[in-house]
Amino acid sequence: MTAPLFDQPAQTISAGRISRRRTLQAGGAGIAAVALAGARSTALAQDATPVVPPLVTGITVPELAEFDSVMTTLLSTWQMPGAQLAVAKDGRLVLNHGYGLADVEQQLPVQPESLFRIASVSKAITAVAILTLVDAGTLALDEQVFPLIAFTPPDNATPDPRLDSITVQDLLLHAGGWDLAQGFDPQGLPLSRTAAAMVGAADPAEASTIVRFMLGEPLDFDPGTRQAYSNFGFNVLGRVIEHVSGQPYGDYVRDAVLAPTGATAMRLARTRLADRAPDEVHYYSPSNLPRTWSVFWGEGYVPFAYGGNIYLEALDAHGGWIASAADLVRIATAVDGQRSPALLQPATFEAMISTPRPPTGVLSPGTDVSAEVTAGLGWDVTESPGFWRVGALMGSTAAWVARQPDGVALAFTFNSVPTNYLEFLDAVIDAVRQTAGGITNWPSGDLFAADSA
Repeated sequence: MTAPLFDQPAQTISAGRISRRRTLQAGGAGIAAVALAGARSTALAQDATPVVPPLVTGITVPELAEFDSVMTTLLSTWQMPGAQLAVAKDGRLVLNHGYGLADVEQQLPVQPESLFRIASVSKAITAVAILTLVDAGTLALDEQVFPLIAFTPPDNATPDPRLDSITVQDLLLHAGGWDLAQGFDPQGLPLSRTAAAMVGAADPAEASTIVRFMLGEPLDFDPGTRQAYSNFGFNVLGRVIEHVSGQPYGDYVRDAVLAPTGATAMRLARTRLADRAPDEVHYYSPSNLPRTWSVFWGEGYVPFAYGGNIYLEALDAHGGWIASAADLVRIATAVDGQRSPALLQPATFEAMISTPRPPTGVLSPGTDVSAEVTAGLGWDVTESPGFWRVGALMGSTAAWVARQPDGVALAFTFNSVPTNYLEFLDAVIDAVRQTAGGITNWPSGDLFAADSA
């Protein structure tokens, strides 16, 4: 049995309410279906130092003190080590705080500039990058992706003829033809190791190796006819960016998305603890999550966060970025120019948030149909207003960013996530949104301006 890994599939979360679906396939960095149940679990590994009462770092904002109360309560209730919250109003950053500990053993507090893995929130970043190429006229949403990138399939493979019909828009809509409920996710063990062997490439498999391997696998449904959450489709979009731009995926995103918005500290994650970036937090697994196979031969069993079944370098375009909560707000407020400069032209931005998703099709028992994502290219739109993206990586992190019609943008990050992550995300998203809805006296300042001064 494949060890369970997860990131939150978009179809199970509305902007403020998560369905109680229990048989979920992997999202931005996950691999297999897993039944998740039970009460709140201890977030820290058994050998970790106990968490002290949550600390708060950053500039004090008396008008928004309720956010601090909510976040510290959430950390204590869910026994989480650390978190961040960033809040903007009409494009102005009004709150940017760290909570708890970035490193439990060294008792280092989370700072507002600390970096966290953002899991499937990375898909929203990739979507914006793709749309900048559309605006530049070098890529079209109806362009067929596999003839464009022209990857070589494994020896003796017979590619599914429907592969050539998959468009950029199909991939952005999770409608490329892969369905985790019917098939598998090749982005982690054991399939990523199979991919390396099938194409004669190095193990752990790089993102392009996985794409080549999948050229020999049949699709689960006709492209464009329904949506089914797909990490692999966004892997392919990363390769499209590389082909069209002539740059490595991370370099193009840095130049076209991060630098214009000021999110210059963002970078692609590394798998091993020893390779973590400056200012990146330490990640902590729940005590009920045992160590598992390492993606690196000869390293035995490791924590999920540091090589347990996934090679983060291969997750780049669908689950590979690290960022601060403020970075996520920077991008969410810049896509349409709420905070200048606008990353996308008005018509492209409108397509990003309003392009209809095809129906989900057959749903697993217990799925809350009302939570189905009904629109959005890379970003998600449900019955709740605004657009958003969420992600969670087992034994590692949870992150969420949202833009609301009332001018409020919100983002949080955590350096752990309980195994009953649906309830956790439900609680945090609801609490943060409800707090924002109760604010009547918004500060007039702009911490973004202070950062650039």
